[in-house]
Amino acid sequence: MIMWGLLAMTASAVQAAPSHGITPFGELKYNRWFPHFDYVNPKAPTGGNIKLNYSLAFDNLNPFILKGVSAPGMTYVFESLMKPSLDEPQSYYGLIAQSIDLAADKSYADFTLRRAARWHDGKAITADDVVWSFHTLKEEGHPTYRIMYASIDKVEKLSSHQVRFHFTDPTNRELPILAASMNVLPKHYYAEHEFNKTTLIPPLGSGPYRVDQVNQGRSIRFARVEDYWARDLPVNRGQYNFDRIQFDVFRDEIVGVEAIKSGQYDFRQEYIARIWANAYDTPAVRDGRLIKRTIDNKIPSGMQAFIFNTRKHKFSDPRVREAIGLTMDFEWMNETLFYGAYARSQSYFQNTDFMATGVPEGDELALLEPYRDQLPKKLFYAPFEMPLTDGSGSARENLLQAQRLLNQAGWVMRDGVRVHQDTGEALSVEFMMNQRTFEKIISSVGRNLKRLGIDSNFRYVDDSQYQKRIDQRDFDIVSIWWNYGLHFPGIEQMGFWHSSQADVPGGKNYSGLKDPVVDALIGNLLTATTLDELTTAAHAFDRTLLWKHLVIPHWHLGAWRLLYWDKFGIPEEWPAYGLSVDHWWSKEAEKAP
Repeated sequence: MIMWGLLAMTASAVQAAPSHGITPFGELKYNRWFPHFDYVNPKAPTGGNIKLNYSLAFDNLNPFILKGVSAPGMTYVFESLMKPSLDEPQSYYGLIAQSIDLAADKSYADFTLRRAARWHDGKAITADDVVWSFHTLKEEGHPTYRIMYASIDKVEKLSSHQVRFHFTDPTNRELPILAASMNVLPKHYYAEHEFNKTTLIPPLGSGPYRVDQVNQGRSIRFARVEDYWARDLPVNRGQYNFDRIQFDVFRDEIVGVEAIKSGQYDFRQEYIARIWANAYDTPAVRDGRLIKRTIDNKIPSGMQAFIFNTRKHKFSDPRVREAIGLTMDFEWMNETLFYGAYARSQSYFQNTDFMATGVPEGDELALLEPYRDQLPKKLFYAPFEMPLTDGSGSARENLLQAQRLLNQAGWVMRDGVRVHQDTGEALSVEFMMNQRTFEKIISSVGRNLKRLGIDSNFRYVDDSQYQKRIDQRDFDIVSIWWNYGLHFPGIEQMGFWHSSQADVPGGKNYSGLKDPVVDALIGNLLTATTLDELTTAAHAFDRTLLWKHLVIPHWHLGAWRLLYWDKFGIPEEWPAYGLSVDHWWSKEAEKAP
């Protein structure tokens, strides 16, 4: 478990003076004069190429809008004011901005921009770009930006290279972090190009790479910017060493597996236990040309799950959702399909100190007590636990419990079909996916649903239809993975669960939840001023969501499963909180004069 508690607990989010970095709690690992991150090789040679894979057929090089399917790798083109490190939780250091100065009352934050910062066309990055970027992202960008920046009132130009972010809620500790991580876009470029349109024209950026070649839906290649303005900054030293980075699209999982084995691309992170166990016994792996490696990490596991669309009447009753969840026989799946590789997820904040355990006590109980009449009674006296089976595949006791819940909710058996006692509507479930990897899992769930008189089917759709149906809320159940990375629970939860986001087209409140208790608990997350307060608020929030049975939790693994061809130099130290190839280098480049 990640020991967030090891961080010093302080009521101040950042120092009330110009700082080279920012973290919401505790102290920064790297001081003002640090030369580079510990996990890089500052003398890494440049040159060579790397090929990566991607699973979605993209049609858009603008990652900041809702329309289209964004291409991979566009983070190499655009940069933010400050940049995170991968060996400490949620800490940012100066990139475009050389410093941040947070007001003592936290009502605003000033950023001073580096005068050396340049767009790829050679023009300086100025305060005008930052001001324009904020208001454009908030007003015309993806709906997520409106949620994230809701409590940032405006961005003000103080001078040509200094801006001020005004915060409407000084108690929200995340606002300075959100400001620091904001991408900066070129105002002069978008004066001649429409921002809110999909495009396949390579956009102007300021990052270490520019788009070099595009084959819509099939591949995209990035070329290293030779005169990149930030090459020698401490946050970048030893990184971005490849001359070319290419992403090739392999939409089918099996094709992607065969492609890495045949050398069509160079690096793969494997998520499927069955494939990891069975698919890579090849000569290349055995003789070490293709390296198969598991690396432990300290990254929060988040929550991967099937999520219900509660906007549909048949899923509006939590007893129905709980009953359907009881049909997942994880113990049988883990032994039969996953080779015993996983543990069942029990929390939205799995593998962190923020996950709820036991029963609410002390300060957490005090947070929940005002809502006792609006919450399940069991929440206050019973720990939330995922259902267990003996792994034999029968799941008899769970199915009997599911049947009792369905009957209580008014869904009864008639002629072998589960129907609503008042309307006669038959209960059916469609699992919509854009990948076939869940087909066997859903098939096993479907067999148990059938025993309850519930018809189910697996609906495979292409990427564009999948995204369209999700945006239009036209689904029963889909698979979602909330992985917050190193992020302390906060503003992103508003996008996932707040009532105000339930009806936003393209928003991330996939379940359609509208619950005043959850809204209030999100407020507690945002206003926590110490790590103790945040941990207590997260426990209450996590526990409440779990007892609402909005999802059917999947499983987790506290490690990366990696395959890569033995053609790269890799530093000995692996950053514990992030996986990246940006600090690797080509062995061929080592040999170059």
